[in-house]
Amino acid sequence: METKERVFKGFTMNGFLAIAIILALVASCVWMFYLGATSDEWWFAGGAAMIPVCIIFLCGFGMLEPNEIYVMVFFGKYVGTYSKNGFFWTNPFLSTKKLTLRARNLDVEPIKVNDKVGNPIMIGLVMVWKLKDAYKAMFEVDAQSAELTSAKARMNELQKFVRIQSDAALRVVAGQYAYDDTCDASQLDKDELTLRSGGDEINVQLEHKLNERLAMAGIEVVEARLNYLAYAPEIAAAMLRRQQAAAVVSAREKIVEGAVSMVKLALDKLAVEQIELDEEKRAAMVSNLLVVLCSDESAQPVVNAGTLNH
Repeated sequence: METKERVFKGFTMNGFLAIAIILALVASCVWMFYLGATSDEWWFAGGAAMIPVCIIFLCGFGMLEPNEIYVMVFFGKYVGTYSKNGFFWTNPFLSTKKLTLRARNLDVEPIKVNDKVGNPIMIGLVMVWKLKDAYKAMFEVDAQSAELTSAKARMNELQKFVRIQSDAALRVVAGQYAYDDTCDASQLDKDELTLRSGGDEINVQLEHKLNERLAMAGIEVVEARLNYLAYAPEIAAAMLRRQQAAAVVSAREKIVEGAVSMVKLALDKLAVEQIELDEEKRAAMVSNLLVVLCSDESAQPVVNAGTLNH
């Protein structure tokens, strides 16, 4: 977006030099009072006229630390942004509004949203942001504390704006993806990105959405990432059982796959050793092996001793 911010090119002076000049004016004012009291009363009138001049000049001082700026306004007209560090003096009729360019953290408390398939989830983020355009931050965002001279008050108002917009951006991003890949195939495509598996890609999407929303206020998002992700309390227990069931099924699949491989190996060994088994004994052996290999508990052997004839 095009910016209207520009560098302040008005007159400025070293603050200590300005103090020396004002002290000289004060001394001149005192000397005029002395002359007015001892000789000509016109000197007294000149000294009295110098007093408001000195008072007005005292209003022109300012001081900036690193990564701080002044937005200069002359009777309602924006005249530039001043960013030179140190103690200085400028036109006392300029209104100076201080802002900071330092990075600030924002930890958004987890909020409840619905993911792509409608499951209620709790999701939160942490972000680092800073001012990039002082003009937009000062004049594009309406803040209740805008008339205060405190830079902290203005930055706190911007922090509220960032918090609300980050909440909205988080809801948009969370609604585009499913929580995880345990949904039905009809609801979620295979290998589709999810909030749990997305990682850096989800964070990039979140950062992009935040920058889109905060650009109007001259704010740049340095970093944004999810720091909390969980199912909402009302479905957390059910989803945990679902995940456990999925894990059990997956484990069973591996067990059965291994058991079938071992049975095949046993049959191949019998064939190599030329041990002939009829179909009934082969089926019984396969059944017994699968029971032994797939059972949760140790199999109890049953010895077939044959029959006794009396």
